[in-house]
Amino acid sequence: MNRRWERLWLSEVGPGKALRREEVFITSKLWNTKHDPEDVEEACRTSLAHLGLSYLDLYLMHWPMAFQRGKELMPRREDGSIRYSDTHYRDTWAAMEKLVDNGLVKAIGLSNFNARQTDDIISMARHAPVVNQPTVLWAVGTDPGPLQMNQSLLEDPRLGAIAQRYRKTPAQVILRWHVQRGVVCIPKSVTPSRIQQNLQVFDFSLSEDDMKLIGSFSRNERFIVPAVERDGKRVWRDAEHPHFPFHDPY
Repeated sequence: MNRRWERLWLSEVGPGKALRREEVFITSKLWNTKHDPEDVEEACRTSLAHLGLSYLDLYLMHWPMAFQRGKELMPRREDGSIRYSDTHYRDTWAAMEKLVDNGLVKAIGLSNFNARQTDDIISMARHAPVVNQPTVLWAVGTDPGPLQMNQSLLEDPRLGAIAQRYRKTPAQVILRWHVQRGVVCIPKSVTPSRIQQNLQVFDFSLSEDDMKLIGSFSRNERFIVPAVERDGKRVWRDAEHPHFPFHDPY
């Protein structure tokens, strides 16, 4: 949600408004340049001020990777590469726990952490992470998170044939595939008709054979990872960061 619509929507939340604060669940994230323990509370309070709120329901560490402190969202060297920080995500987590202690957030969680890093946090946490939010692409088979669909995958003729049999769109079939796997999906769309279609996935069920067939489409690729061109090749931008999460398979 962009800032304009964010503020417009939140203008309807609060005393005397269309929605009471306790009727909505609001999440924000801590950005990579704010991982230093001294910056965490200030960053959270800045988000609260922008949103006009006194607390967040959930506050996530956006990535396990810390960038150089400062006001630049993407601090860069002269060659364009990102300036990293050696702040460990465990230290950032300890500072986030104080936000819970102080009532600024109800719960804290992770985003884009791999399983090993998640276990690392759990092993030292006073307040356990309530969620790890990675991005799901339907043919990759990662964990629950905001669902984004690659257009070339949606145009796969095998998927199209399945969709025709159920009289559904390919996107609806994939959403149903996730639902039957027990995955809670948050489809991402700004098109009203597609938002409506995304809700129409509970009036049919995929057969066991179709579930297995769709599962076999996996390309074992990651699509939503920042990448750059180096020596004529497309490579992950932050692969050299010591806490880059995607060297591990999951």
